[in-house]
Amino acid sequence: MKLFIPYVAYIDPKILKYDAGKKVIKYLEDLKVPIVNSKKVVIDCGSPEKNYAMAKKTILFTVNSQKKLVSCRPSADYQFSLSSSCPANCEYCYLQTTQGEKPFMKVFLNIEEILEVIQNYIDNNTPNITTFECASITDPIALEHLSGNLEKCIEFFGQSSKGRLRLVTKFDDVDYFLKLNHNKHTKFRFTLNTHYVINNFEHNTSMFHERIEAVKKIATAGYPIGFIIAPIMIYDNWKAEYKELFEKLKIALEDYNEEVSFELIQHRFTKTAKDLIVQRFKNTKLDLNEETRQLKWGPYGKFKYVYKKPDSEDIKNYITELINNNFHQAVIEYFT
Repeated sequence: MKLFIPYVAYIDPKILKYDAGKKVIKYLEDLKVPIVNSKKVVIDCGSPEKNYAMAKKTILFTVNSQKKLVSCRPSADYQFSLSSSCPANCEYCYLQTTQGEKPFMKVFLNIEEILEVIQNYIDNNTPNITTFECASITDPIALEHLSGNLEKCIEFFGQSSKGRLRLVTKFDDVDYFLKLNHNKHTKFRFTLNTHYVINNFEHNTSMFHERIEAVKKIATAGYPIGFIIAPIMIYDNWKAEYKELFEKLKIALEDYNEEVSFELIQHRFTKTAKDLIVQRFKNTKLDLNEETRQLKWGPYGKFKYVYKKPDSEDIKNYITELINNNFHQAVIEYFT
């Protein structure tokens, strides 16, 4: 898919002392992207839905001064951020309720300082291996062309004996990473879904066939690979479409002989998220019918609506069967 180009870019003066800051300004100028020299982002389009749409086209280049990392179980020991938010417009996104009315993107350009923090955590946990997730609140591949951050991270972890990196993406722009000396210390995970889910709910992301091609490239480059199948939805013909997904994935990985992991997540929503989704996506086809769901207490102190137990069990059993039938080296890490 085409690279994301912002409508407007804000420049925090703090980035001017970094080479990466100077490079990104030159890049933006070459693309004729309007630049605002301010760390304060102003978005006022007259309505919540218009503010949301504009925020998804707005970016702030700044620094990440976080010194204390937070846990990221079960994905990794800790999470850190190269960026926040992303240009995708996934209607069901769990970040709908955490990034506010105006979820503009931030890209952090002090990569050397970020890696220093990570190294401290690795050192403090030696001789154990410490794992890190860099895609909890963003899709780093969607913004990589603007910073080169992820390339530097992969090279850093490739040289680390006790540090390991994990990431996940819905984008296919992976050519930057194919010739890096990753040393199998970075695990690429791809969020995959059926044509129906991608086409109807994952706007401004790579299409089904584009993601499959990206999987083939990353597999050929020798990276550890995993997949997040999410959100798994029940709809007309859902079983046939998920069957097609795993059959196509099997073909893409026919020459890959390493372990492949799967994380399975059924569709869920909170009451707050439902209200925001309906506001932002007036014609959404998402199934948000509370009557066909049951409440489940979430880890962040909120109830969420998940499929009722018979449907949930059907999803789990069917997807598990598809995985086991197509992948002999598969590990299903969890279903939720």
